[in-house]
Amino acid sequence: MRENGVMPIAETPKNPEPGTELARSGSPASSPGRILTLVHRHGSLSRAQLTRLTGLNRSTVGVLIAALAAQGLLYEAAPEGEAQVGRPSPEVHPNPAVAALAVNPEIDAVTIGLVGLGGRVFKKIRYPTQRIPTAAEAVNIAAAVIAGMRGELDAQYRVVGVGVAVPGLVTGVDGVVRHAPHLDWHNEPVADMMAAATGYRVRVANDASLAAEAEMTFGAATGIANLIYLNGGASGIGGGIVADGRLLTGVSGYAGEIGHTLVRSDGISCHCGAFGCLETEVRQAPLLAALKLDAGDPAALARALRATEDPAVTAEVDRQIAHLATAIGNVVNVFNPEAVVLDGFLAALYSAAPEQLLAAVSARSMREPGAQVTIHPAALGADLMMVGAAELAFAALLADPAGFMEAR
Repeated sequence: MRENGVMPIAETPKNPEPGTELARSGSPASSPGRILTLVHRHGSLSRAQLTRLTGLNRSTVGVLIAALAAQGLLYEAAPEGEAQVGRPSPEVHPNPAVAALAVNPEIDAVTIGLVGLGGRVFKKIRYPTQRIPTAAEAVNIAAAVIAGMRGELDAQYRVVGVGVAVPGLVTGVDGVVRHAPHLDWHNEPVADMMAAATGYRVRVANDASLAAEAEMTFGAATGIANLIYLNGGASGIGGGIVADGRLLTGVSGYAGEIGHTLVRSDGISCHCGAFGCLETEVRQAPLLAALKLDAGDPAALARALRATEDPAVTAEVDRQIAHLATAIGNVVNVFNPEAVVLDGFLAALYSAAPEQLLAAVSARSMREPGAQVTIHPAALGADLMMVGAAELAFAALLADPAGFMEAR
């Protein structure tokens, strides 16, 4: 993320026309929503910059800012820095006291976070579990942690809702987790369960898809409208696809399961029922075992991979990079992305041999799309899932600020 979560306006050359940033991202068409979304994503913007980006006239922008400020969603302040000639345009900031709760259940923990408007993570609590939590247990853990925060939340924040990032297939319209194989959750109404337990509005989505949007909004893919996101962890490989600024969800929200693309015709059986899937051939566990590491910290793994001269480790890295390049080459040919963002142990694998992976992807891609794509490690680090889940909770507010606040 940029410093303090702010992306300078000078870094948006890929949105040459006023308002195209919002149109491409599927952001709200309403004028208040456009203003609030821009300020949320950039961290701060001047009135002049908002006028340019929205295509609205200055007086209209001023009226909209005043209305959003009256609702407690934005505030204005004099610009910081060197003295300017003439009357400087006030800086418009998101109100960080407007916040969302984020929940990310994993196979060994449930993480709960508090994220302010503007994408800043204020609090993150990882609650370890002795075994894989059931859906009910994960909801109860999250609800208990949130209840412990309730005094602080009521006194200092306006919480707009809860976003839940789940490593599995989720029906977006009702928040039902249809199939989360590594959690062993099937047809679990997580949104309804969490809402009943916390009293907040709740939305649920696939974790990798949310991470892709977060990286596009605040991270390594800021300003990039066509990208592929791949995350590797203890529970497998998840993915998200952004095309023309919009996350591809498919009919029911299941799109992006790149971890289940074929990379080896004679590979081992996968829990999905197929053979030779990316996540059965490219795995964190063999890398940790070869390096004699216990934990799955991607940063520690990356350091160990770069430092090792063990031929057994090098052979495993070579094997995994070859299979990863096959999967990336396939999606490059199908979607023609500008960038591929790698997270988790996949980012560590890339850091061990970046040129090797780039060359392998190029060899497995058509010449033109292969030459256009770049590969980057994710930028948001440990806060990624919290930011992504919070975006899910913020969505209704950003789409229609007045309607959302009135409904509350």
